[in-house]
Amino acid sequence: MKAATAPAIVQPTISDADFLKFREFFYRKTGIHFEESKRYFVDKRLIERIEATGSDSFRAYFIALRFEADGRELQQLVNLMTVNETYFFRESYQFDCLVNDMLDEVVRRKRKGSRIRIWSIPSSTGEEPYSIAIYLLERWRHIDDYEVEILSSDIDTTVLAAAERGVYSARSVANLPKHYLDKYFRRLSDNEYQISRDLVAAVDFSRVNLSDAADTRRFRDIDVIFCRNLLIYFDDLSRRLAAEAMYDALNPGGFVCLGHSESMSRISSLYAVRRFPDAMVYQKPLPGDRP
Repeated sequence: MKAATAPAIVQPTISDADFLKFREFFYRKTGIHFEESKRYFVDKRLIERIEATGSDSFRAYFIALRFEADGRELQQLVNLMTVNETYFFRESYQFDCLVNDMLDEVVRRKRKGSRIRIWSIPSSTGEEPYSIAIYLLERWRHIDDYEVEILSSDIDTTVLAAAERGVYSARSVANLPKHYLDKYFRRLSDNEYQISRDLVAAVDFSRVNLSDAADTRRFRDIDVIFCRNLLIYFDDLSRRLAAEAMYDALNPGGFVCLGHSESMSRISSLYAVRRFPDAMVYQKPLPGDRP
């Protein structure tokens, strides 16, 4: 008599039609468009969530995803599908431009003691907003004369939690001068450093979907926006809507910094190109100016 054998576990599959259906849904929710070249990446993560939720097929999972009330599973997917790789002082020439030129223009239109707002999106795990804070403290001569707010946002709640925890690998802090590392970090091990809690308290982290007007509407009176290497994941329509959302968030004369491979001029005619010695950035025109 043969022993009974356990039934083979059949892994869920994602058909071409499933992929297209999911891609359209995810695009509507996030503005992120997956090219066909990302098919393996998307399928792998979808299968992970199908199995994790105990669904027996893509169809069952997708129906539950579309009709869930609290959006919790969609957030799990967003956290899986977004790529977050960064490090301190990445593309630091734009931070040089911030402290050498952009902020000097910003304060010409402000009274001493008034508020300056800088928005970093996406925050990823916090390296960018903390780099901005260190640059301001160390290299901007007017830091004591104004109330500076650093806001930082991401659609991925996992990376926001990591940013607020503030623990970084040796690779992440490799570009920091040693005296900054000693001053603003506590060494936990050979490969881990924890950022000062004072710096954590200096940044206001929040979950924001740049493609959702309800999320971006609360961001106003911003003077400088760092939005680097995000728009490359959007299609033309989502990029234009993101550019308009940032335009609405900015004060007149405010600046936007994009990643080195991104160009606002190919996205929107709302902004003027500004070429400073350290970097090229984009500016919301002042009243009476033309972009």
